[in-house]
Amino acid sequence: MAELDGQPVTVAELQTLALTNYGHFTTVRVEDGRVRGLNLHLARLARDCRALFGTGLDVERVRGYARRAVPAGGAVVVRVTVYDPALDVGRIGAEAHPRVLVTTRPAGPVDLPPLRVRTARYERDAPQVKGVGLFGALRERRAAQAAGFDDVLFTDGTGAVSEGGTWNIGFVRGGEVVWPAAEQLRGTTMELLQGLHPWRSEVVRGAAGFEAAFATNAAVGVRAVAAVDAVGLPAVHPVVAALRAAYAALPGEEL
Repeated sequence: MAELDGQPVTVAELQTLALTNYGHFTTVRVEDGRVRGLNLHLARLARDCRALFGTGLDVERVRGYARRAVPAGGAVVVRVTVYDPALDVGRIGAEAHPRVLVTTRPAGPVDLPPLRVRTARYERDAPQVKGVGLFGALRERRAAQAAGFDDVLFTDGTGAVSEGGTWNIGFVRGGEVVWPAAEQLRGTTMELLQGLHPWRSEVVRGAAGFEAAFATNAAVGVRAVAAVDAVGLPAVHPVVAALRAAYAALPGEEL
């Protein structure tokens, strides 16, 4: 399903998104009409719209468009993309009138096998914004998978770990979660987890010295990381298991 401002989207309206590729988005997992961290997702959409387009966003209107897309029961992944079909590369500085594209896909399982990731030096443009331009991140993911890994973990110019291709990473040491202190997109799942378990933020340079690691995003929740480069980590750890259970127990907010 794909709707633009609540109406079926046309090829012409999608053309700008495909060719100019300027905008921002969020992805939510909807289970029986509820979303964990819904207010965080809506607040980020409003913040990113102001940052990219210099204008406000009616988040209740966005909420209504998303609600139209979900079934009465079950689980589905909904992506909300905000862009202006009237903008093009040559007129990117024109006054913007952003519109709301809602697309859906079936929700996959959340009980996924652990990830094996390879680090790569890469820093996204405006990392605090969840922008639609994913070329660099996907290129690094493709290279990591071609080398036999499941995904990529980014480091900055100093070698400090920041984030995964489309997820945040947390490490475990002494029963505490350590979130990397580096420029990154603060994911909504990460923010929710920070309210569920003791944590600290520090510069992380590889997985050596940590007891475990895990990836987080809204589509899967908490997923163990079994290796970072050549450093192996346990696929099962009590802190990671507790985080997964606590996150799954959150009731979510009604869409």
